[in-house]
Amino acid sequence: QVRLVESGGGSVQAGGSLRLTCAASGHTSGWYCMGWFRQAPGKEREAVATVDGDARTNYADSVKGRFTISKDNAKMTLYLQMNSLNTEDTAIYYCAANPWSCPRDYRSYDYWGQGTQVTVSS
Repeated sequence: QVRLVESGGGSVQAGGSLRLTCAASGHTSGWYCMGWFRQAPGKEREAVATVDGDARTNYADSVKGRFTISKDNAKMTLYLQMNSLNTEDTAIYYCAANPWSCPRDYRSYDYWGQGTQVTVSS
């Protein structure tokens, strides 16, 4: 059974930092792509950052230069370092995986964590 568990969310003031962690377990070998997505109230889920099997990363324009995605293959753990947070970053952040490709469309991802809340106050 595949499982993704996020942690590290919380409340922070604008300008602050948080580090999200996603621990994967189960049959995860061969997964090509893992990523972070977020969903704010009343908005559609959107891609934040992805990393593929060749360690190529892709970021949403809104987080470039502020967020960094990384993966520890040995630990099967995905990270998202978030710096210079602003109120528009407030959302539930989800970890997701796609065994075959790295699209930006969240509907193409098969495996999801339960999400972790990030709240940024001004």
